[in-house]
Amino acid sequence: MTRMIKSGVGWRLGWDPDADAFKGLVGSDDWALELTAVELEDFCRLLNQLVEMVVQMSSELMAEETIACEAESDRLWLEVEGYPHAYRLHLMLLTGRRSEGHWAATAVPALAQAAKSLDVF
Repeated sequence: MTRMIKSGVGWRLGWDPDADAFKGLVGSDDWALELTAVELEDFCRLLNQLVEMVVQMSSELMAEETIACEAESDRLWLEVEGYPHAYRLHLMLLTGRRSEGHWAATAVPALAQAAKSLDVF
């Protein structure tokens, strides 16, 4: 498998199987963070869980209500916040690098779709 970078307006997602320690990449237009393979796997899994949770909860909310949901592993923490049809995503890396990043609501649907279709694990 070769190096792959998926990107769109406001998001980037990458995989480099030949990299030593940091095989994954997440980012936006103005920042990027390298992740280990297991961190990237956690990111994709947790993001998918959050998207599914928002879909399930959306029928229970009134149109003007916002939602905030979080999910975490021992490596990273994710939170979505906003309306069920438009929510921001926040990432905090919980390992030694202690990094964080965020994506605008306009970028999250495409990022989530790319993370769901990332077939490297």
